[in-house]
Amino acid sequence: MNEKQRARFGWITLYEEVKDAGLVCRRCGISRPTLRKWLQRYQEHGIEGLCDQSRRPHSSPSQKVCKESELLILAMRKKRHLGAKRISSELFRLHEIKLSPPTVQKVLNRNGQGHLPNRLKRRKHPKRYPPHSRRQSAN
Repeated sequence: MNEKQRARFGWITLYEEVKDAGLVCRRCGISRPTLRKWLQRYQEHGIEGLCDQSRRPHSSPSQKVCKESELLILAMRKKRHLGAKRISSELFRLHEIKLSPPTVQKVLNRNGQGHLPNRLKRRKHPKRYPPHSRRQSAN
């Protein structure tokens, strides 16, 4: 049992002895909702219920990318070899789905696509300059 578990167990044992939540909260410096939360977890799971739990939400209701959008993004990358910026604009243009380029890039990273390699930009023809004309002195 770690230090936090011991403290929580102390709160619960004190509450079971006194049966006065206000007194326990004042003595231990915790709020009533906190005491109720740990008491409920202790009653449901015993000592194991006093461990720290993840605060990460179980679901994300405001998630921006649905499965269909993700499939469209991956299809555009595979078939047309587009980057995140271009995929973002094409999604809006063709399907009226508005996603920012960073969001598109997150989907690509999550699926192992990553960034496109930088292409070298070459000119079709080298630029030629006319030969230097020498100044003729006006003597």
